[in-house]
Amino acid sequence: MKILSRNLVLLFLAIFSLQSCEDNDDVAISKDLQINSFILRGLNEVYLWQADVPDLADDRFANQGDRDAFLKGYSEPENLFQDLLNKPKSKYPIKEAIDRFSWIVNDYTVLEQELNGITKNSGIDLGLGRQSEGSDNLVGYVRYIIPNSDASKKDIKRGDLFTSVNGIPLTESNYRSLLFNSDSDSYTLNLAEYNGSAFILNGKSVSLTKTVLEENPILINKTITSGNHKIGYLMYNGFYAEYDNELNQAFGKLKAEGITDLVLDLRYNGGGSVRSSIRLASMITGQFPNNIFSKTQYNAKQTAKFSSKQLESLNNKFVSTFDGNPVNSLKLNKIYIIATESTASASELIINGLKSYIEVIQVGATTVGKNVGSITVYDSPSLSKTKVNPIHKYAMQPLVFKITNKDNFGDYTGGLEPTPTYEIQEYVNTYGVLGEASGVLNDGSEPLLNLAVSRIIGSSTAKRIQTKKIQNLPYFTDSKSMRRFGKEMYIENPTTGF
Repeated sequence: MKILSRNLVLLFLAIFSLQSCEDNDDVAISKDLQINSFILRGLNEVYLWQADVPDLADDRFANQGDRDAFLKGYSEPENLFQDLLNKPKSKYPIKEAIDRFSWIVNDYTVLEQELNGITKNSGIDLGLGRQSEGSDNLVGYVRYIIPNSDASKKDIKRGDLFTSVNGIPLTESNYRSLLFNSDSDSYTLNLAEYNGSAFILNGKSVSLTKTVLEENPILINKTITSGNHKIGYLMYNGFYAEYDNELNQAFGKLKAEGITDLVLDLRYNGGGSVRSSIRLASMITGQFPNNIFSKTQYNAKQTAKFSSKQLESLNNKFVSTFDGNPVNSLKLNKIYIIATESTASASELIINGLKSYIEVIQVGATTVGKNVGSITVYDSPSLSKTKVNPIHKYAMQPLVFKITNKDNFGDYTGGLEPTPTYEIQEYVNTYGVLGEASGVLNDGSEPLLNLAVSRIIGSSTAKRIQTKKIQNLPYFTDSKSMRRFGKEMYIENPTTGF
Protein backbone atom coordinates (compact mmCIF):
# COMPACT_ATOMS: atom_id res chain seq x y z
CA MET A 1 0.00 0.00 0.00
CA LYS A 2 1.59 3.25 -0.95
CA ILE A 3 2.19 6.08 -3.30
CA LEU A 4 5.47 6.60 -5.10
CA SER A 5 6.46 9.92 -6.59
CA ARG A 6 7.15 9.92 -10.31
CA ASN A 7 10.89 10.32 -9.85
CA LEU A 8 10.93 7.23 -7.64
CA VAL A 9 8.97 5.28 -10.22
CA LEU A 10 11.53 6.26 -12.84
CA LEU A 11 14.30 5.16 -10.51
CA PHE A 12 12.68 1.75 -10.07
CA LEU A 13 12.39 1.35 -13.82
CA ALA A 14 16.00 2.35 -14.33
CA ILE A 15 17.24 -0.04 -11.65
CA PHE A 16 15.25 -2.96 -12.97
CA SER A 17 16.16 -2.27 -16.59
CA LEU A 18 19.87 -2.10 -15.77
CA GLN A 19 19.74 -5.32 -13.79
CA SER A 20 17.87 -7.14 -16.52
CA CYS A 21 20.23 -5.91 -19.22
CA GLU A 22 23.18 -7.19 -17.24
CA ASP A 23 21.54 -10.60 -16.87
CA ASN A 24 20.61 -10.86 -20.53
CA ASP A 25 24.01 -9.70 -21.73
CA ASP A 26 25.81 -12.39 -19.75
CA VAL A 27 24.07 -15.50 -20.99
CA ALA A 28 20.81 -15.88 -22.89
CA ILE A 29 18.17 -17.63 -20.79
CA SER A 30 16.94 -20.87 -22.31
CA LYS A 31 13.27 -20.79 -23.21
CA ASP A 32 12.15 -23.45 -20.71
CA LEU A 33 13.75 -21.55 -17.83
CA GLN A 34 12.28 -18.13 -18.58
CA ILE A 35 9.47 -18.35 -16.02
CA ASN A 36 11.69 -19.67 -13.24
CA SER A 37 14.39 -17.13 -14.07
CA PHE A 38 11.79 -14.34 -13.87
CA ILE A 39 10.67 -15.53 -10.42
CA LEU A 40 14.21 -15.64 -9.09
CA ARG A 41 15.20 -12.29 -10.59
CA GLY A 42 12.04 -10.52 -9.45
CA LEU A 43 12.17 -11.72 -5.86
CA ASN A 44 15.91 -11.03 -5.66
CA GLU A 45 15.22 -7.40 -6.54
CA VAL A 46 12.07 -6.42 -4.71
CA TYR A 47 11.02 -9.03 -2.12
CA LEU A 48 10.67 -7.48 1.34
CA TRP A 49 12.61 -10.29 3.02
CA GLN A 50 15.22 -10.77 0.28
CA ALA A 51 18.04 -10.65 2.84
CA ASP A 52 16.44 -13.42 4.91
CA VAL A 53 16.20 -16.01 2.11
CA PRO A 54 19.60 -17.62 1.34
CA ASP A 55 18.64 -18.58 -2.22
CA LEU A 56 17.88 -14.91 -2.97
CA ALA A 57 21.35 -13.71 -1.95
CA ASP A 58 23.24 -11.80 -4.64
CA ASP A 59 26.20 -14.18 -4.32
CA ARG A 60 24.12 -17.37 -4.14
CA PHE A 61 25.26 -18.65 -7.57
CA ALA A 62 28.84 -18.77 -8.83
CA ASN A 63 27.82 -18.37 -12.47
CA GLN A 64 24.95 -18.64 -14.92
CA GLY A 65 25.35 -22.41 -15.22
CA ASP A 66 25.09 -22.79 -11.47
CA ARG A 67 21.93 -20.71 -11.42
CA ASP A 68 20.37 -22.60 -14.34
CA ALA A 69 21.07 -25.93 -12.63
CA PHE A 70 19.18 -24.66 -9.58
CA LEU A 71 16.23 -23.47 -11.67
CA LYS A 72 16.02 -26.74 -13.59
CA GLY A 73 15.28 -28.45 -10.29
CA TYR A 74 11.75 -26.99 -10.37
CA SER A 75 9.28 -28.26 -12.96
CA GLU A 76 6.49 -26.17 -11.44
CA PRO A 77 7.08 -22.40 -11.13
CA GLU A 78 4.71 -22.26 -8.18
CA ASN A 79 6.95 -24.59 -6.17
CA LEU A 80 9.99 -22.42 -6.84
CA PHE A 81 8.05 -19.33 -5.78
CA GLN A 82 7.01 -20.91 -2.48
CA ASP A 83 10.56 -22.10 -1.75
CA LEU A 84 11.89 -18.58 -2.25
CA LEU A 85 9.51 -17.01 0.29
CA ASN A 86 10.35 -16.31 3.92
CA LYS A 87 8.52 -18.96 5.97
CA PRO A 88 5.33 -18.97 3.85
CA LYS A 89 2.04 -20.16 5.30
CA SER A 90 2.05 -23.01 2.76
CA LYS A 91 5.00 -24.57 4.60
CA TYR A 92 4.69 -23.37 8.21
CA PRO A 93 1.96 -23.37 10.86
CA ILE A 94 0.09 -20.07 10.77
CA LYS A 95 1.59 -18.94 14.10
CA GLU A 96 5.12 -19.50 12.77
CA ALA A 97 4.60 -18.23 9.21
CA ILE A 98 6.12 -14.87 8.29
CA ASP A 99 4.89 -14.45 4.72
CA ARG A 100 1.15 -15.05 4.76
CA PHE A 101 0.20 -13.04 1.71
CA SER A 102 2.55 -13.33 -1.33
CA TRP A 103 1.01 -14.88 -4.45
CA ILE A 104 1.85 -15.99 -7.96
CA VAL A 105 -0.55 -16.50 -10.87
CA ASN A 106 -0.22 -18.02 -14.31
CA ASP A 107 -2.49 -15.41 -15.90
CA TYR A 108 -1.95 -11.78 -14.93
CA THR A 109 -5.24 -10.77 -16.56
CA VAL A 110 -7.13 -12.53 -13.75
CA LEU A 111 -4.84 -10.90 -11.19
CA GLU A 112 -5.51 -7.41 -12.56
CA GLN A 113 -9.27 -7.97 -12.53
CA GLU A 114 -9.32 -9.24 -8.96
CA LEU A 115 -7.31 -6.26 -7.74
CA ASN A 116 -10.10 -4.05 -9.11
CA GLY A 117 -12.92 -6.06 -7.58
CA ILE A 118 -13.77 -7.98 -10.75
CA THR A 119 -14.40 -11.65 -10.02
CA LYS A 120 -16.53 -14.49 -11.24
CA ASN A 121 -19.07 -15.12 -8.52
CA SER A 122 -22.75 -15.42 -7.75
CA GLY A 123 -22.94 -12.23 -5.70
CA ILE A 124 -22.94 -13.70 -2.19
CA ASP A 125 -20.38 -12.41 0.29
CA LEU A 126 -20.28 -15.24 2.77
CA GLY A 127 -18.60 -16.43 5.91
CA LEU A 128 -17.88 -19.97 7.08
CA GLY A 129 -17.79 -21.20 10.66
CA ARG A 130 -17.27 -24.54 12.36
CA GLN A 131 -20.52 -26.08 13.54
CA SER A 132 -18.82 -26.67 16.87
CA GLU A 133 -15.36 -26.11 18.32
CA GLY A 134 -12.86 -28.42 16.62
CA SER A 135 -15.45 -29.86 14.21
CA ASP A 136 -14.65 -30.45 10.52
CA ASN A 137 -18.28 -29.75 9.64
CA LEU A 138 -18.91 -26.19 8.48
CA VAL A 139 -21.88 -23.87 8.28
CA GLY A 140 -22.05 -21.01 5.82
CA TYR A 141 -23.76 -17.69 6.44
CA VAL A 142 -24.61 -14.82 4.11
CA ARG A 143 -22.99 -11.51 5.12
CA TYR A 144 -24.40 -9.38 2.29
CA ILE A 145 -25.62 -9.61 -1.29
CA ILE A 146 -23.81 -7.74 -4.07
CA PRO A 147 -26.28 -5.59 -6.06
CA ASN A 148 -26.99 -6.53 -9.68
CA SER A 149 -25.69 -10.06 -9.16
CA ASP A 150 -27.43 -13.38 -9.72
CA ALA A 151 -27.97 -13.70 -5.97
CA SER A 152 -29.70 -10.31 -5.85
CA LYS A 153 -32.48 -11.83 -7.98
CA LYS A 154 -32.91 -14.91 -5.78
CA ASP A 155 -34.65 -15.60 -2.48
CA ILE A 156 -31.60 -15.33 -0.26
CA LYS A 157 -30.53 -12.63 2.19
CA ARG A 158 -28.11 -11.56 4.89
CA GLY A 159 -28.15 -13.99 7.80
CA ASP A 160 -29.32 -17.05 5.85
CA LEU A 161 -27.50 -20.26 6.78
CA PHE A 162 -26.48 -23.27 4.70
CA THR A 163 -24.76 -26.52 5.62
CA SER A 164 -24.69 -28.30 2.26
CA VAL A 165 -23.86 -27.42 -1.34
CA ASN A 166 -25.38 -29.48 -4.14
CA GLY A 167 -26.64 -31.82 -1.45
CA ILE A 168 -23.14 -32.48 -0.10
CA PRO A 169 -22.45 -31.49 3.53
CA LEU A 170 -19.82 -28.75 3.87
CA THR A 171 -16.58 -29.82 5.52
CA GLU A 172 -13.10 -28.47 5.98
CA SER A 173 -11.84 -30.76 3.23
CA ASN A 174 -14.43 -29.97 0.53
CA TYR A 175 -15.58 -26.35 0.96
CA ARG A 176 -13.08 -25.07 -1.60
CA SER A 177 -14.24 -27.41 -4.35
CA LEU A 178 -17.92 -26.88 -3.55
CA LEU A 179 -17.96 -23.10 -3.21
CA PHE A 180 -14.86 -21.79 -4.95
CA ASN A 181 -14.43 -24.17 -7.88
CA SER A 182 -13.36 -22.10 -10.89
CA ASP A 183 -14.43 -24.91 -13.24
CA SER A 184 -18.08 -24.76 -12.23
CA ASP A 185 -20.31 -21.74 -12.84
CA SER A 186 -23.38 -22.95 -10.97
CA TYR A 187 -24.16 -24.49 -7.60
CA THR A 188 -27.05 -24.91 -5.18
CA LEU A 189 -27.02 -23.89 -1.52
CA ASN A 190 -29.07 -26.09 0.79
CA LEU A 191 -30.35 -23.77 3.51
CA ALA A 192 -30.44 -24.61 7.19
CA GLU A 193 -31.65 -23.38 10.55
CA TYR A 194 -30.27 -23.52 14.08
CA ASN A 195 -32.67 -25.26 16.49
CA GLY A 196 -30.83 -24.26 19.65
CA SER A 197 -28.46 -27.21 19.69
CA ALA A 198 -27.70 -28.15 16.07
CA PHE A 199 -27.90 -26.99 12.48
CA ILE A 200 -30.59 -28.76 10.47
CA LEU A 201 -31.61 -28.50 6.82
CA ASN A 202 -34.94 -26.70 6.42
CA GLY A 203 -35.87 -28.09 3.00
CA LYS A 204 -35.16 -24.84 1.14
CA SER A 205 -32.50 -24.43 -1.52
CA VAL A 206 -31.22 -21.66 -3.78
CA SER A 207 -29.60 -22.26 -7.17
CA LEU A 208 -26.97 -19.69 -8.11
CA THR A 209 -24.89 -18.90 -11.18
CA LYS A 210 -21.49 -17.25 -11.22
CA THR A 211 -20.97 -14.36 -13.62
CA VAL A 212 -18.14 -11.90 -14.18
CA LEU A 213 -19.05 -9.28 -11.62
CA GLU A 214 -17.50 -5.93 -10.78
CA GLU A 215 -18.39 -5.01 -7.22
CA ASN A 216 -18.91 -1.37 -6.34
CA PRO A 217 -17.27 -1.18 -2.89
CA ILE A 218 -19.61 1.59 -1.75
CA LEU A 219 -22.48 -0.59 -0.55
CA ILE A 220 -24.31 1.94 1.66
CA ASN A 221 -24.00 5.72 1.97
CA LYS A 222 -26.63 7.44 4.12
CA THR A 223 -27.27 9.94 6.88
CA ILE A 224 -28.93 8.92 10.15
CA THR A 225 -30.56 11.83 11.97
CA SER A 226 -31.01 11.62 15.74
CA GLY A 227 -31.57 14.75 17.80
CA ASN A 228 -28.81 17.25 17.07
CA HIS A 229 -26.72 14.62 15.34
CA LYS A 230 -26.53 13.94 11.64
CA ILE A 231 -24.53 10.72 11.49
CA GLY A 232 -22.99 9.76 8.19
CA TYR A 233 -22.77 6.02 7.58
CA LEU A 234 -20.58 4.63 4.81
CA MET A 235 -20.14 0.90 4.27
CA TYR A 236 -17.05 0.48 2.11
CA ASN A 237 -16.06 -3.06 1.13
CA GLY A 238 -12.86 -2.73 -0.91
CA PHE A 239 -10.16 -0.22 -1.81
CA TYR A 240 -10.62 -0.39 -5.59
CA ALA A 241 -8.90 2.53 -7.31
CA GLU A 242 -11.42 2.64 -10.16
CA TYR A 243 -14.07 3.77 -7.66
CA ASP A 244 -12.11 6.59 -6.03
CA ASN A 245 -14.09 9.29 -7.84
CA GLU A 246 -17.38 7.69 -6.78
CA LEU A 247 -16.07 7.55 -3.23
CA ASN A 248 -15.26 11.26 -3.40
CA GLN A 249 -18.79 11.92 -4.67
CA ALA A 250 -20.19 9.89 -1.75
CA PHE A 251 -18.29 12.14 0.65
CA GLY A 252 -19.58 15.16 -1.25
CA LYS A 253 -23.11 13.96 -0.55
CA LEU A 254 -22.39 13.52 3.17
CA LYS A 255 -20.77 16.93 3.28
CA ALA A 256 -23.76 18.56 1.57
CA GLU A 257 -26.08 16.93 4.10
CA GLY A 258 -24.12 18.55 6.91
CA ILE A 259 -23.16 15.46 8.85
CA THR A 260 -21.79 16.00 12.36
CA ASP A 261 -20.35 12.51 12.85
CA LEU A 262 -19.16 9.63 10.66
CA VAL A 263 -19.27 5.87 11.03
CA LEU A 264 -17.04 4.16 8.47
CA ASP A 265 -17.88 0.48 8.14
CA LEU A 266 -14.87 -1.63 7.10
CA ARG A 267 -16.03 -4.88 8.73
CA TYR A 268 -15.84 -6.88 5.46
CA ASN A 269 -13.14 -4.80 3.76
CA GLY A 270 -10.04 -6.89 3.05
CA GLY A 271 -8.08 -3.94 1.65
CA GLY A 272 -6.70 -3.00 -1.76
CA SER A 273 -5.02 0.09 -3.13
CA VAL A 274 -2.76 2.21 -0.90
CA ARG A 275 -3.53 5.20 -3.06
CA SER A 276 -7.24 4.76 -2.39
CA SER A 277 -6.55 4.48 1.34
CA ILE A 278 -4.67 7.79 1.38
CA ARG A 279 -7.43 9.46 -0.60
CA LEU A 280 -10.06 8.16 1.80
CA ALA A 281 -8.07 9.44 4.77
CA SER A 282 -7.92 12.83 3.06
CA MET A 283 -11.71 12.83 2.63
CA ILE A 284 -12.22 12.06 6.31
CA THR A 285 -9.88 14.86 7.39
CA GLY A 286 -8.73 17.67 5.10
CA GLN A 287 -7.05 19.80 7.77
CA PHE A 288 -3.65 18.17 7.24
CA PRO A 289 -2.73 18.91 3.60
CA ASN A 290 0.68 17.54 2.58
CA ASN A 291 1.29 16.09 6.06
CA ILE A 292 2.67 12.55 6.24
CA PHE A 293 -0.11 9.98 6.45
CA SER A 294 2.08 6.87 6.30
CA LYS A 295 5.63 5.75 5.61
CA THR A 296 6.79 2.96 3.33
CA GLN A 297 9.80 0.74 3.96
CA TYR A 298 11.44 -1.45 1.27
CA ASN A 299 14.16 -4.06 1.55
CA ALA A 300 17.68 -2.86 2.29
CA LYS A 301 18.85 -3.65 -1.23
CA GLN A 302 16.38 -1.20 -2.76
CA THR A 303 16.62 1.41 -0.01
CA ALA A 304 20.40 1.64 -0.40
CA LYS A 305 19.91 2.89 -3.97
CA PHE A 306 17.72 5.85 -3.02
CA SER A 307 18.95 9.40 -2.60
CA SER A 308 17.78 11.44 0.38
CA LYS A 309 15.22 13.14 -1.85
CA GLN A 310 13.93 9.82 -3.07
CA LEU A 311 13.75 8.47 0.46
CA GLU A 312 11.57 11.46 1.36
CA SER A 313 9.22 10.47 -1.46
CA LEU A 314 8.46 7.25 0.43
CA ASN A 315 6.40 9.36 2.83
CA ASN A 316 2.79 9.10 1.71
CA LYS A 317 1.01 12.40 2.23
CA PHE A 318 -2.56 13.57 2.54
CA VAL A 319 -3.91 15.00 -0.71
CA SER A 320 -6.29 17.87 -1.40
CA THR A 321 -6.97 16.99 -5.06
CA PHE A 322 -6.80 13.97 -7.34
CA ASP A 323 -7.70 13.38 -10.98
CA GLY A 324 -8.06 17.15 -11.29
CA ASN A 325 -10.86 17.38 -8.71
CA PRO A 326 -10.81 18.75 -5.15
CA VAL A 327 -11.18 16.22 -2.34
CA ASN A 328 -14.52 16.46 -0.55
CA SER A 329 -13.02 16.69 2.93
CA LEU A 330 -15.10 16.53 6.11
CA LYS A 331 -12.36 17.88 8.42
CA LEU A 332 -13.38 15.53 11.23
CA ASN A 333 -11.54 15.32 14.54
CA LYS A 334 -13.13 12.00 15.50
CA ILE A 335 -14.30 8.98 13.54
CA TYR A 336 -15.99 5.69 14.41
CA ILE A 337 -14.67 2.75 12.37
CA ILE A 338 -16.35 -0.65 12.42
CA ALA A 339 -13.83 -3.48 12.02
CA THR A 340 -13.81 -7.26 12.48
CA GLU A 341 -11.59 -10.29 11.93
CA SER A 342 -12.21 -9.76 8.19
CA THR A 343 -10.75 -6.22 8.17
CA ALA A 344 -7.25 -6.13 6.68
CA SER A 345 -4.38 -4.26 4.99
CA ALA A 346 -5.54 -0.98 3.42
CA SER A 347 -8.40 -0.88 5.95
CA GLU A 348 -5.93 -1.27 8.79
CA LEU A 349 -3.81 1.47 7.22
CA ILE A 350 -6.76 3.85 7.54
CA ILE A 351 -7.13 3.04 11.24
CA ASN A 352 -3.43 3.16 12.06
CA GLY A 353 -2.67 6.21 9.91
CA LEU A 354 -5.52 8.34 11.21
CA LYS A 355 -4.64 7.59 14.84
CA SER A 356 -1.66 9.95 14.53
CA TYR A 357 -4.00 12.85 13.78
CA ILE A 358 -7.55 12.38 15.04
CA GLU A 359 -9.46 10.28 17.57
CA VAL A 360 -10.29 6.87 16.11
CA ILE A 361 -12.95 4.82 17.87
CA GLN A 362 -12.67 1.22 16.64
CA VAL A 363 -15.92 -0.69 17.04
CA GLY A 364 -16.13 -4.48 16.72
CA ALA A 365 -13.32 -7.02 16.92
CA THR A 366 -9.56 -7.36 16.39
CA THR A 367 -8.46 -7.04 12.76
CA VAL A 368 -6.33 -9.40 10.64
CA GLY A 369 -2.94 -7.74 11.20
CA LYS A 370 -1.57 -7.13 7.69
CA ASN A 371 1.00 -4.33 7.79
CA VAL A 372 2.77 -5.29 4.57
CA GLY A 373 1.93 -4.75 0.93
CA SER A 374 2.79 -5.70 -2.60
CA ILE A 375 3.18 -4.66 -6.20
CA THR A 376 2.41 -6.66 -9.33
CA VAL A 377 5.67 -7.95 -10.80
CA TYR A 378 5.71 -8.91 -14.48
CA ASP A 379 8.33 -10.70 -16.57
CA SER A 380 9.81 -7.71 -18.34
CA PRO A 381 13.10 -5.80 -18.30
CA SER A 382 11.66 -3.35 -15.75
CA LEU A 383 9.47 -5.90 -13.93
CA SER A 384 6.54 -3.67 -14.95
CA LYS A 385 4.01 -4.41 -17.69
CA THR A 386 6.10 -2.53 -20.26
CA LYS A 387 7.58 -4.93 -22.84
CA VAL A 388 6.26 -7.94 -20.96
CA ASN A 389 7.52 -11.36 -22.06
CA PRO A 390 5.00 -12.72 -24.63
CA ILE A 391 5.98 -16.34 -24.00
CA HIS A 392 3.87 -16.68 -20.84
CA LYS A 393 1.43 -14.75 -18.60
CA TYR A 394 2.88 -15.50 -15.18
CA ALA A 395 3.02 -12.60 -12.72
CA MET A 396 3.78 -12.28 -9.03
CA GLN A 397 2.20 -10.29 -6.25
CA PRO A 398 4.99 -10.52 -3.66
CA LEU A 399 5.20 -8.55 -0.45
CA VAL A 400 7.68 -5.75 -1.09
CA PHE A 401 7.06 -3.16 1.61
CA LYS A 402 6.02 -2.60 5.19
CA ILE A 403 3.98 0.45 6.10
CA THR A 404 3.78 2.51 9.29
CA ASN A 405 1.96 5.62 10.40
CA LYS A 406 3.75 8.96 10.65
CA ASP A 407 4.85 8.08 14.20
CA ASN A 408 6.63 4.98 12.82
CA PHE A 409 4.20 2.52 14.39
CA GLY A 410 3.40 -0.44 12.19
CA ASP A 411 3.89 -3.51 14.36
CA TYR A 412 0.38 -4.90 14.46
CA THR A 413 0.72 -8.37 12.95
CA GLY A 414 -1.54 -9.57 15.76
CA GLY A 415 -4.24 -7.19 14.55
CA LEU A 416 -5.58 -3.84 15.71
CA GLU A 417 -7.77 -4.19 18.77
CA PRO A 418 -11.11 -2.41 19.26
CA THR A 419 -11.34 0.59 21.55
CA PRO A 420 -12.08 -0.47 25.15
CA THR A 421 -15.84 -0.77 25.78
CA TYR A 422 -16.46 -0.91 22.01
CA GLU A 423 -15.63 -4.58 21.52
CA ILE A 424 -18.60 -6.43 20.10
CA GLN A 425 -18.87 -9.60 18.00
CA GLU A 426 -21.14 -10.25 15.04
CA TYR A 427 -23.48 -13.18 15.60
CA VAL A 428 -25.63 -14.50 12.79
CA ASN A 429 -28.81 -14.76 14.83
CA THR A 430 -28.66 -11.04 15.67
CA TYR A 431 -27.28 -9.75 12.36
CA GLY A 432 -29.90 -7.09 11.81
CA VAL A 433 -30.16 -5.03 8.62
CA LEU A 434 -26.97 -3.32 7.45
CA GLY A 435 -27.26 0.45 7.79
CA GLU A 436 -30.17 0.30 10.24
CA ALA A 437 -29.57 1.82 13.69
CA SER A 438 -31.47 3.97 16.15
CA GLY A 439 -29.44 3.69 19.35
CA VAL A 440 -32.38 1.95 21.03
CA LEU A 441 -32.01 -1.46 22.67
CA ASN A 442 -33.35 -4.55 20.86
CA ASP A 443 -35.21 -2.76 18.09
CA GLY A 444 -33.88 -4.93 15.25
CA SER A 445 -31.07 -2.54 14.39
CA GLU A 446 -27.71 -3.82 13.20
CA PRO A 447 -25.74 -4.28 16.46
CA LEU A 448 -22.29 -2.93 15.56
CA LEU A 449 -23.63 0.25 13.95
CA ASN A 450 -26.22 0.60 16.71
CA LEU A 451 -23.48 0.57 19.35
CA ALA A 452 -21.63 3.37 17.55
CA VAL A 453 -24.80 5.42 17.10
CA SER A 454 -25.84 4.96 20.72
CA ARG A 455 -22.50 6.31 21.93
CA ILE A 456 -22.62 9.23 19.52
CA ILE A 457 -26.05 10.34 20.70
CA GLY A 458 -25.22 9.63 24.35
CA SER A 459 -27.60 6.71 24.81
CA SER A 460 -26.75 3.71 27.00
CA THR A 461 -29.73 1.58 25.94
CA ALA A 462 -27.92 -0.13 23.05
CA LYS A 463 -24.81 -1.06 24.99
CA ARG A 464 -25.03 -4.80 24.30
CA ILE A 465 -27.77 -5.63 21.87
CA GLN A 466 -26.71 -9.24 21.39
CA THR A 467 -26.12 -11.19 24.55
CA LYS A 468 -26.86 -14.49 22.88
CA LYS A 469 -25.10 -16.07 19.93
CA ILE A 470 -25.50 -19.14 17.81
CA GLN A 471 -23.71 -21.56 20.06
CA ASN A 472 -20.31 -22.88 18.96
CA LEU A 473 -19.88 -21.12 15.62
CA PRO A 474 -16.13 -20.36 15.56
CA TYR A 475 -15.02 -18.24 12.61
CA PHE A 476 -13.29 -20.33 9.92
CA THR A 477 -12.95 -18.18 6.79
CA ASP A 478 -14.88 -15.93 4.42
CA SER A 479 -15.27 -15.40 0.69
CA LYS A 480 -12.87 -12.45 0.51
CA SER A 481 -10.19 -14.47 2.29
CA MET A 482 -10.67 -17.24 -0.26
CA ARG A 483 -9.96 -14.88 -3.14
CA ARG A 484 -6.26 -14.76 -3.89
CA PHE A 485 -6.23 -11.01 -3.40
CA GLY A 486 -9.10 -10.61 -0.97
CA LYS A 487 -6.84 -9.26 1.78
CA GLU A 488 -4.39 -7.31 -0.33
CA MET A 489 -2.56 -4.03 0.12
CA TYR A 490 -0.89 -3.02 -3.08
CA ILE A 491 0.66 -0.28 -5.14
CA GLU A 492 -0.66 0.10 -8.64
CA ASN A 493 1.71 -0.83 -11.43
CA PRO A 494 4.16 2.11 -11.73
CA THR A 495 3.49 2.42 -15.47
CA THR A 496 -0.10 3.51 -14.72
CA GLY A 497 1.15 6.66 -13.01
CA PHE A 498 -0.24 8.24 -9.84
